[in-house]
Amino acid sequence: MPLLPHAHGPHAHRPDAHGPGAPGRATPAEAHELARTGAAVLLDVREAAEFAAGHAPGALHQPLIGLAAGVPLPTGATGRTVLAICRSGNRSGRAAELLARRGVEALNVVGGMGAWALAGLPVTTSDGGAGHVI
Repeated sequence: MPLLPHAHGPHAHRPDAHGPGAPGRATPAEAHELARTGAAVLLDVREAAEFAAGHAPGALHQPLIGLAAGVPLPTGATGRTVLAICRSGNRSGRAAELLARRGVEALNVVGGMGAWALAGLPVTTSDGGAGHVI
């Protein structure tokens, strides 16, 4: 049974899927829907230049290195389910694990922004222009 009622795909988090307290996973389409409906917040954990080049609309930004150093979540993510995303899913997987250890319900977006863009989901810049994934 998924922890998030909206995440029903093959990667949705189940209590037994990855061990107790482990973060779950969501496909880009699931993550887009969860963020669009307000059920979760996207947290982009890439470096500043990567985020500036293009990110998911509405995504908050906190590089993995900051999370690893114990920097608090950005305003808007506190107390919410977090969808961690990076370029490929590796850094965001580590971020989701760090957040889960902090007691945050966190999901890793499988395939990251690369898979997000390949799925035809929107990529934007902070000024609202068309973005691209680097």
